Amino acid sequence: MSNVFSFTGTIGRDAEVRSAPSGQTVLNVTVANNIGFGDRQQTLWIRVALWGKRAEGTFPNYLKKGQQVFVSGELTQREYQANDGTTKSSLELNANIIDLIGKRNEQSAPPQQAYQAPAPAQQQNYAPQQDDGYDDVPF
Repeated sequence: MSNVFSFTGTIGRDAEVRSAPSGQTVLNVTVANNIGFGDRQQTLWIRVALWGKRAEGTFPNYLKKGQQVFVSGELTQREYQANDGTTKSSLELNANIIDLIGKRNEQSAPPQQAYQAPAPAQQQNYAPQQDDGYDDVPF
């Protein structure tokens, strides 16, 4: 049986990146998912963790408060004791996919000079090779 939960939502707090005791990098972000309509609408807050190489680099710079995202991964529910002694639960997702959707949040835009597109290369015409090895592809 597979446990895959996919949803869209809005980031509630900027992403945090840290290293686990094992040395592996983990990115944590909280995403709000609205369910229902009108006065019956509820907001589910889901803690999302992205592990390993995907959590490194410049990607966390785009995961800012207000950014809309698509998230997919394995959902778990964790119970914990609150400061007042009551038992609470939270939804947590180990993400396989985090994609940016909607408009980019202006606060998450990196400085223009840091991410300028390279100058277009001169267009070259390449003649197809006669024996490219793809004639026997079954589809």
